[in-house]
Amino acid sequence: MSIEAAAWDTDLSGVARTARWTAAARARETARPDRLFDDPFATLLAGTDGDALLRHFHTERAAPDGNPVLPIRTRWFDDFLRGSVTPGCQVVGLGAGLDTRAYRLDWPSGVVVFEVDQATVLTYKRERLSWVANVPRCERRTVATDFTGGWGPALLDAGFDPTARTVWFAEGLLFYLPAPVAAAVAAQAFGLSAPGSRIAVDLIGTGIFRLRYMRRFLDKLADAGSPWRFGTDTPAEFLRQAGWEVEQVTEPGAAGTDYGRWPQGAPPVDFPNLPRSYLVTAGRSAGGPGPTPDGAAAASDAHR
Repeated sequence: MSIEAAAWDTDLSGVARTARWTAAARARETARPDRLFDDPFATLLAGTDGDALLRHFHTERAAPDGNPVLPIRTRWFDDFLRGSVTPGCQVVGLGAGLDTRAYRLDWPSGVVVFEVDQATVLTYKRERLSWVANVPRCERRTVATDFTGGWGPALLDAGFDPTARTVWFAEGLLFYLPAPVAAAVAAQAFGLSAPGSRIAVDLIGTGIFRLRYMRRFLDKLADAGSPWRFGTDTPAEFLRQAGWEVEQVTEPGAAGTDYGRWPQGAPPVDFPNLPRSYLVTAGRSAGGPGPTPDGAAAASDAHR
């Protein structure tokens, strides 16, 4: 039986379905001769209707070859992980979706990657990847949970060590969550982090919700059961409120974050109501205190 002819029991809907859309975008990027990254599993995970998903979610002002934000974002997170992960540390992908970094990146020795997401998404990915029998390039553990509740206990159940240095990444997650839930996710990650830990997230500005030409795209997301719910015009403050020490705030197209795909550059920071996408890194000081009572200790209590 071929992969495409297989009958999949896992039904992906809502936010989980958008994971296949972004997988299709990674597949399209991988096919380019000037690709910013190589994801050999993206076509398989996107499925037979990957191209249809790309057309469906195409924005009116996107380039003919697609929205440059998605490949730039993927490459930026790749670079963050390559520059942050050291031998023996933990990596946690929050809302990992159909991310394949455990399979496609070269990891230092002793690294453990935890993929945190809905059970249906993780099951779909496991079923699809089983057909090509690929082995991850590090120790990989999946954590099936819901971000609307406390997900710390499930992470601890999977063997996460809150006293070890951790590199967190949340790509394409936070703007799908209500604002209080997004803030709680960032705060809980900080609370579970040992000194020296780092985090990278992407956030959207509130102008996206006010621009007329974005309305059709936002309606498509809502119709698919995956509306964007949260935006902020102060991305650094968002992570500071969660306890993190912000290192960098940039945007696709800014100097060092265009990768040759955004020649016009990012718009000036003082232009209001633009559809901004922020890329933010932060850390927990190596000289600071350890995991906080409302993070690791509280999750540990629930775990017991």
